[in-house]
Amino acid sequence: MRNIIFLLLVVSVNLSWSQESLVQPPLIKGKVLNDANNDPLENVNIVNLNSVVGATTDEKGDFEIRAVVNDTLYFSYLGFKSIRVRVTNDWMKFGEIKIKMTELGIALEEVVVRPVQLTGYVEVDAKTIPIYDNYRYRISGVNTGYEGGNQQPGAVNKVLSAIFNPADFLYNVFGKRPKQMRKLRKMKEDDDIRNLLQSKFDRETLMAVLQLERADIDEILNKCSYSSDFIRTASDLQILDAISECYEEYKVLNRGKSKGK
Repeated sequence: MRNIIFLLLVVSVNLSWSQESLVQPPLIKGKVLNDANNDPLENVNIVNLNSVVGATTDEKGDFEIRAVVNDTLYFSYLGFKSIRVRVTNDWMKFGEIKIKMTELGIALEEVVVRPVQLTGYVEVDAKTIPIYDNYRYRISGVNTGYEGGNQQPGAVNKVLSAIFNPADFLYNVFGKRPKQMRKLRKMKEDDDIRNLLQSKFDRETLMAVLQLERADIDEILNKCSYSSDFIRTASDLQILDAISECYEEYKVLNRGKSKGK
């Protein structure tokens, strides 16, 4: 009889837990304005850093996003200072709030574009046109191709040494940040975030979600044998896919290392 009662209690707890896990966080509303003139800002990108879901403001500056109390929302917009806003009880209770963003003063430096001067002689021009020895080419999440790194003969050894050396940079980054690394998959699955990252090149959103510095992101890609050209020119979406791929390789090799012990 006791066993039956215990079994019923376990079943009821599991059912209640599964029902709660299926309940989505509520939608909260807000409006994003220019702090200088209170004009609404359209196409501001919002990311919930806790649940890793995204949203975008409409032409009136309005947005909706799923969140719970104490979640942190990350607001980014070209030409404006990115900000983080904590979801409070008052926000949940009173509904829509106004978020004001401040413009950045950006002084653009003069850029000199030097065209390649061709002579018409193949032997001469072949030496003039720059050649990039980046051999790995991938199409990942976008409708255009891009260079994904230098697949050197020693690249596999680099990754293996990264796994089997406990003091290595990749081990310190991936192994000590399991929660942040698990967010990679969520970011890849959210269409709003993917659309956001496809048009961004500043790494700010990636840094905020993964809690990494710009130098850390560059070093991860370098350790995973991605070329300096790719690291410098890739969009944030391409960087996300590259880090995700490297992390998946890390997990496989690290799992093999653990079994071998």
